[in-house]
Amino acid sequence: MRDWELPETHETAGGIVRWARWGAGPPVVLLHGTPFSSVVWRDVGRALAERHEVFAWDMLGYGRSEMAEGQDVSLRAQAEIFASLLDRWGLDSPAVVAHDVGGAVSLRAHLLHGARYRALALADPVALAPWGSPFFRLVAEHSPVFEQLPPHLHRALVREYVGSASGPGLHPAVLDRLTEPWLGERGQAAFYRQIAQADQRHTDEIEDRYARLELPVLVCWGAEDTWIPAERGRRLAALIPGARLRIIEGAGHLVQEDAPGRLTAALTDFLPG
Repeated sequence: MRDWELPETHETAGGIVRWARWGAGPPVVLLHGTPFSSVVWRDVGRALAERHEVFAWDMLGYGRSEMAEGQDVSLRAQAEIFASLLDRWGLDSPAVVAHDVGGAVSLRAHLLHGARYRALALADPVALAPWGSPFFRLVAEHSPVFEQLPPHLHRALVREYVGSASGPGLHPAVLDRLTEPWLGERGQAAFYRQIAQADQRHTDEIEDRYARLELPVLVCWGAEDTWIPAERGRRLAALIPGARLRIIEGAGHLVQEDAPGRLTAALTDFLPG
């Protein structure tokens, strides 16, 4: 995983966003969720790069992108950044693959900011109310308290939280890489900052527009997702005209980690060639 690097930069009002691209062919853009980074796409992204030009980025305040006090890392801000990145990349109508809150970011960019996609694949997305686990809501309501946790307790909390996103469980090296950005003084503050700014109104504002989507949509869901149950995926697919639904058995919320081969196969079958 250490060779998954994001060498390119994009300057935003809130700080530097890091990104990379691989391969050649019809463009595909990958969006990660929380509390993750683009590294969760390493296996799927490399497989897709055999037929596509693949773009990946770390959202502001996540992964290798800049983390700073006072940043706006809300879904609203991330959607605006994503729309600006598409302009920077010169992509008029790429295919988009988005996970978790990346789903909300991609939907907002399309529905509110005029971003055009050739096709949209949503993997266990944050899209329908209500969202946020009891733990997530507890942290959001008391983020200043959690920011003061001793580093060893914070590390244990983050590892347990991230690990719970997987159905079969994460390899220790994967868990290390996914939790690494959230450690240290800057990372710890950034972890609670992004939770504190998570607001369901950012999906409430667009939920009634899903029925107006006019593009090919694939909804993939881990059957063992304990963060957002698969029933939510069935509801979402039913709301979007013509949407395909793929339930992936044995996978939890982090379907890219739990079943990268099956997710890649579903995406390859769906994405325009």
